[in-house]
Amino acid sequence: MIELFLSAFVTLFVVIDPPGCAPIYAGLTSNATPAARRSMAIRACLVAGLILLGFALAGENLLTAMHIEIDAFRIAGGIMLFMIALDMVFEKRTQRREDRADKVRSDPAHEDVAIFPMAMPMLAGPGAIASIMLLSGSAQGPEGTLVVLGALAAVLLLTMLALMAASPLMKLFGAKVEAVITRLLGVLLAALAAQYVIDGIRNSFF
Repeated sequence: MIELFLSAFVTLFVVIDPPGCAPIYAGLTSNATPAARRSMAIRACLVAGLILLGFALAGENLLTAMHIEIDAFRIAGGIMLFMIALDMVFEKRTQRREDRADKVRSDPAHEDVAIFPMAMPMLAGPGAIASIMLLSGSAQGPEGTLVVLGALAAVLLLTMLALMAASPLMKLFGAKVEAVITRLLGVLLAALAAQYVIDGIRNSFF
């Protein structure tokens, strides 16, 4: 169970990417009060958690209804995560997030960024949804599912803390440290994605 928790935690941490979301959140909420920033951070993580919880509990049934085997989804999800990893290594993912944030900043109607773009698609994006479905599908029984959900809760808690501390952390570390961390996480995610594909192929053909 410890191995499952660590695997789920690392996968979700890398995909959700709290170090990458924090500076963007700081930019989106630069004009908000500290209380408003805390409130939006909490709501963003709660909404993202509910979205991912829904896919974790109902994702396998959805695949079954669509006549898709979990190994096929494991291969497809691994390829998707590998593409996200490449974007992280070459900083394309960060650039897209910043572009999305600029659009929100330019629209006065989007003062509250908790739901969009933070909860979805930044936190509960396609990569996170694919990951939670893969992890919950690979878990053995209710205990395994609870372990995966515990890892999700831990990652979202760390994400919430990172968002709350985004502004002072950015002043302390700056953008260069965040870029290095994102690249390192991208390399790790690429390896995890490759393992998903290998497992899916092995289970399907051997």
